[in-house]
Formats: sequence, structure tokens, C-alpha cells
Amino acid sequence: MPLDARRLALSAARCGYVAAMSRIEMGRVMELRWLQDFLMVAETGNFTRAAERRNTSQAAFSRRIKSLEAWLGFDLIDRSVYPTQLTPQGERFREHAGELLRQMLDSRDELGGKPLRAHEHIRIALPFAMATAQLPQWWQAWSAERRLSCSVVVGNIHDLVTSLVSGNADLMICYHHAQQPIHLDPDRYERASLGTELLRPYVSEALAAKGGISLPGKASHPVPLLMYSPGVYFARLVDLILENAPIAGQRMIESDMSDVLCEMALAGRGVAWLAESTAAAHGRKGLTAIGGNKWTLPLSLVAFKDRTNGQRSVNLFWSELCRYSAVHAGGGRTGSVSRTPAKSSARPSRSGR
Repeated sequence: MPLDARRLALSAARCGYVAAMSRIEMGRVMELRWLQDFLMVAETGNFTRAAERRNTSQAAFSRRIKSLEAWLGFDLIDRSVYPTQLTPQGERFREHAGELLRQMLDSRDELGGKPLRAHEHIRIALPFAMATAQLPQWWQAWSAERRLSCSVVVGNIHDLVTSLVSGNADLMICYHHAQQPIHLDPDRYERASLGTELLRPYVSEALAAKGGISLPGKASHPVPLLMYSPGVYFARLVDLILENAPIAGQRMIESDMSDVLCEMALAGRGVAWLAESTAAAHGRKGLTAIGGNKWTLPLSLVAFKDRTNGQRSVNLFWSELCRYSAVHAGGGRTGSVSRTPAKSSARPSRSGR
């Protein structure tokens, strides 16, 4: 939508963008969605994925980014490297673009006579499997006594850490294991444990009833395996299991998403390592765990928050999340709280679900 040029000129001047201001004075009009597009590609680091999330074609998305660059008078994206990176000017512009966008939307609503959002808004980044299997129940409890709204960002662990570190998410919730830690600076990021669950091998009840599949399998009859794509966080966890308890198996299907492997297991295509909540989500029936403890790995469910996030709504929510978790700690599987940060470094982990 077209933006008021005079208001943008004042905002641009505060941000120090002389070139942008000069283009406003020449009468050129910028569109609000250009800022939204830029912030999305900055968050995802990928034009294709950003275009999908913005529900547009990649060609149209790329044209809008170029239009924003032409309007500003400098490049935002370094197109000479792969994967996608921002230019130094793009990084600086990113620092202001999000706040500028929020101010414009709030001003539009206020000046247009629309009430500002009455709900406290929280942005949560978490894996797709956790968003579908765990978040609905969590959110019902967390928002029961408060007027809360939520934006959910899903992705692999690397993308989620990037969202948290870049300020595009207020909280990150993910699976965690000590031998595959999440690399975040403990002096900056606070951690709370929401409980534990097991990562274990599942097959369809029909396949198990045939008696033709069991762990560890045999070289003459290898187990059909439904495995995570290399580099995905759960793939590394399954590798930990198999290092200690090898099997004779054959990789039949790979995916970076737990839900895909779960559906394949339900269809009788082989053995998939799934979190318990994923196997039980959405009333799924027909899966049974096999193999016993030697092929099972306990996982922590942890939340991270930037200590420098000064938003009152976020800090109130974090405190209540920790209190809720402490109350529900007795069962052992959900709710224990640890306010001690994970021992780790400052860089994001290059891993997935």
C-alpha cells in the first residue's frame, strides 16, 4: 500500500538515510510490503523461502526487493555470494526497518480510528513438529488468564536460532540434547526447561503384527528405515543412537520433517525415530514403539529468551512460563524449569529439527 511521503521523510531522516529522503522529495512512492519483503528475506536468508512465506512468486518478490533498493539508492542484498547475505548497508537498514514498519502500522490504525491491538503479542520460534504436537496444549495453558496473541515462526534449528538472534522472535523453543547443544551465548540468553520426552523408533501396528520387522535387523533382511535428511538436528540425534546400538538397515525414505516420516511409518513403509508427542499428535493411532531403551534417547524441551529484550509483555510472559513449568514439574515428562543457561558459544548451530 502507498505510504505517506512526508511521514516517511521524517522517519528516514531519523535513520540517517539521506539518499532515501531525497527520493521522497522527488515524489517517488514506496510500498509498505517492500519493507515486509526485505525483512522476510533478511530473516530466512533465502529468496525462494521468503517468497513462499510472502505468498508470491519468486520473480515478483525479487522485483519488489529491487524496487526497494532503487528507492533507497543502495543495494540491500549481496548477489555475488551464496547463500543470500545482506550488504553492510542492508544490515544497517535492517536495524531500523522492523521498528519503522511497526510504527507505520500503529500510526495507520491510530490515525484511521482503529483501536490499537489490545492483546499482548509474543513471537515464538519453534520446530514444525513441536508447533503441531505441543504448542496447542501449551498455548491454552499459557494464555488462559491473559489477553495474548502469538506469531509462530517454524523452521529448522539454524533458522530458529537466527530468528532469535536477529530479534525476529521473542522466544525460541526447541528440542535439546547435551551431545548436540544449542550454541547460544549463556551471558545473553536465558534458558528454561519445559520438560522431557523420548525420541524412539516407531512402526505401524500392522507392520509389527506381521513379525517381519524388529531391531537390530539382519544383513539378510535389513530394516527399512525412514530417516531424517543429513544435517537435520534429529538426524544427528538418531546418529548418536545408532553409534551406540548399530542396526542392519536400508534407508528407504529421507525427509527433514518429522510429520512426513510419521505419516510414512503409519503407511507401513518402515521404522521412523519420532518424538513421543509427534507419534501421538492429532489423534494418530496405529503406531507402536519397538526396540527398547537401547534405541531410545531422552530429549529436553527448552525455551530461550534474549536477556536484553526489554519488552514488558515478553518478560511477563517469560516469568509466567517459568512458573507454569515449575508447577507442572512433578510428572517428570513436562514442565521442569532450569534458569541456568546452556553452556555454549555465541554462534548458531548449523542443524535442523
